[in-house]
Amino acid sequence: MPQSGLLDRIRVVLSRTSHPGNIGAAARAMKTMGLTRLVLVAPESFPDPVADARASGALDVLHAARVVPTLADALEGTVMSAALTARRRELSVPLALPREAAPELVRHAQAGEVALVFGTESSGLSNEDVALCTLPVTIPANPEYSSLNLASAVQLLCYELRLAALVPELPEAPSEAARFEDIEGFYAHLEEVMRAAEFYDPATSKRLLPRVRRLFGRTRLERDEINILRGLLAALQRKLD
Repeated sequence: MPQSGLLDRIRVVLSRTSHPGNIGAAARAMKTMGLTRLVLVAPESFPDPVADARASGALDVLHAARVVPTLADALEGTVMSAALTARRRELSVPLALPREAAPELVRHAQAGEVALVFGTESSGLSNEDVALCTLPVTIPANPEYSSLNLASAVQLLCYELRLAALVPELPEAPSEAARFEDIEGFYAHLEEVMRAAEFYDPATSKRLLPRVRRLFGRTRLERDEINILRGLLAALQRKLD
């Protein structure tokens, strides 16, 4: 697939952005690197003339932005997603640097849609948001002054994605990567079975589901593996009934 085709499969997701100017500036940052697919999760103000002014020559990217109510909606159809976070968390996989994450995103873009996810300007992404994504990514900024403007972070990550897409020999694409909704369907099915078996009580085991996500998040589940696990859960349900 040509470079432009790979970049067309990468969506930039801005979650609950508070300042419309940052949306416009992010659209401009994307266009300079050849990315055009912008998805906005519950922005405080959009469309907005301030966003238009900050977008400058990237109004086409800005006006084509898709607005959705939840991050799950924004990730629908993706085979990989990277969550930008500045905080150390209890995660299933180590935090990756942008230069490490970009080739993985481009590799998966050969197999399907991928997403790059950014949180709010003030607090970033929640733990629940990061858990929905495949790979946590951090920018190794100055620890004494690590505050980075949203559009600047978008620019940096988009630059790394463009560099990764320009490599003449791309690594082989994953053959049967599971989509976001396949994985979320598995987690919902697993929770249903654990409740039925009285193994899981949300009132007393609030940390169990995040730990289960971390357990399976250590491997990139393929579609066939999801089908095997769902088949096993269905068989257990029949026994429980």
